[in-house]
Amino acid sequence: MLQIQNGLTEVGLVVFLYMTILYIMALMRKDNSIVDVSWGIGFIIIAVYTIVQSGEVDLRKTIVSLLVLLWGLRLSYHISVRSIGKGEDFRYKAWRSTWKYFKIRSFFQIFMLQGFFMVIISTPIWFINFSDGGLLGPWDSLGLLVFGAGFILEVTADFQLAEFKKNPVNKGKIITTGLWSVSRHPNYFGEALVWWGISFYALSFPYGWYALISPVVITLLLRFVSGVPMLEKKYENHPDWADYKAKTAVFFPYIKFL
Repeated sequence: MLQIQNGLTEVGLVVFLYMTILYIMALMRKDNSIVDVSWGIGFIIIAVYTIVQSGEVDLRKTIVSLLVLLWGLRLSYHISVRSIGKGEDFRYKAWRSTWKYFKIRSFFQIFMLQGFFMVIISTPIWFINFSDGGLLGPWDSLGLLVFGAGFILEVTADFQLAEFKKNPVNKGKIITTGLWSVSRHPNYFGEALVWWGISFYALSFPYGWYALISPVVITLLLRFVSGVPMLEKKYENHPDWADYKAKTAVFFPYIKFL
């Protein structure tokens, strides 16, 4: 328990500093979208910091840190490329024009709030890196399998959407093909699987089940708070949305009510 408390404190301070730097950069650029581009990088920083601080590198720590590196770099690159020439994200742009005391509020409600969730979601990373090593077992194999499935789903869904948007014929249309024909948000579903996979690596340790707070929180956030609801609200007036919504599962592929 002391290990968990100490890890939480250290990572919290690192994330606070990181998010404060991002906030200052966002003020200078007048663009809060930097927090989205830098989301994946934040987890890489946590992985590097905690594995160095642990003073011991073993196979499990190495695998988990490499998986985080792979996921974080891919996500940050994808979001940065997607954002080129488009200005500030529609969510932040709307809040910029409607929030009173926007600068102060954005520090706490955008940067510090995301920092809080970054600490929580990164729990399996710092828990594993601050723990003593051990032999790999069934939970590690399952973790790699689930992570791999989620990563492939996320990358494939993002690629299919990007290719769909490149075609001028599809301007103003909703993608309903590929993975998007079995889930309205396959990229978010893949993201959730990634964190379930990473968290399974912690289950080989005593109290490792604490790390499951990570996939539970990210799944709930994506499905019910910041992911699905915000995007679906954006498309609710689209003429093709009602038909697509009626025949396509919202999150978990093929399962309509999920």
